[in-house]
Amino acid sequence: MTHQVRHRGAGEGTELTAPDAVLTIKIDAADTDDGYELFEVDAPRGPATPLHRTAWPKAYYLLHGRMIVQVEDRAIELAPGAVITIPPDAWHTFTVLSPTVRFLVISLTGAMSRFHADLQRAVADGATAGPELATVLAKHRVTLAADPVPEQVAP
Repeated sequence: MTHQVRHRGAGEGTELTAPDAVLTIKIDAADTDDGYELFEVDAPRGPATPLHRTAWPKAYYLLHGRMIVQVEDRAIELAPGAVITIPPDAWHTFTVLSPTVRFLVISLTGAMSRFHADLQRAVADGATAGPELATVLAKHRVTLAADPVPEQVAP
């Protein structure tokens, strides 16, 4: 297999719907021998997914709006034109500060689109929690941060 020359115009690409955003695949991993993918992400105001980690590295490039990206113990505010890298297995999430944001995600390999395709199918089948969602997360080596255990209060 070889890299393919692929052109997609504005508004073109495969859409994947996540609970917190719409991802449009602009460059598919099939076009790059599974080397990388490029997504355009549109997300509304508010927090995104819970703090989580993925097995694949990625980078965000903000096109429109403002957002805070948390990577490990750092929270970094992004404005249009800003970029941030997220190493594999780093705890991360984002919160949209403006009414909406649009950003590009460059992800190594095709892991991100495979995960989001499976997630979209699971959510469409009604899985927002439980064993179906756990199966998708485990299959793609995506880990959600556990809720902190409340401190025991002495009586």
